[in-house]
Amino acid sequence: TRELPAVCREADILVAAIGRAGFVDASFVKPGACVIDVGINRVDGRLTGDVDRASVEPVAGWLTPVPKGVGPMTIAMLMRNAVDLAEARRGSSTRC
Repeated sequence: TRELPAVCREADILVAAIGRAGFVDASFVKPGACVIDVGINRVDGRLTGDVDRASVEPVAGWLTPVPKGVGPMTIAMLMRNAVDLAEARRGSSTRC
């Protein structure tokens, strides 16, 4: 996308899932926006996200951490989907 930072600055919620450590900096973020960092990168033996935290924190209204951010929700949703699939194959559902 041409002018990616400008396009991203239009978003109230920005989800970073690029696979490049620290790629998203403050130039991508609308002031007060919610930034969800889904990226997982290993740099110098530690985990880091796709968001340059030091640059984005002063601009964003909210920023998920890496690690210990969206990972637990990802696992919970994978488990929910596995249960749904098992129930669908069996022909029953416990969902409301």
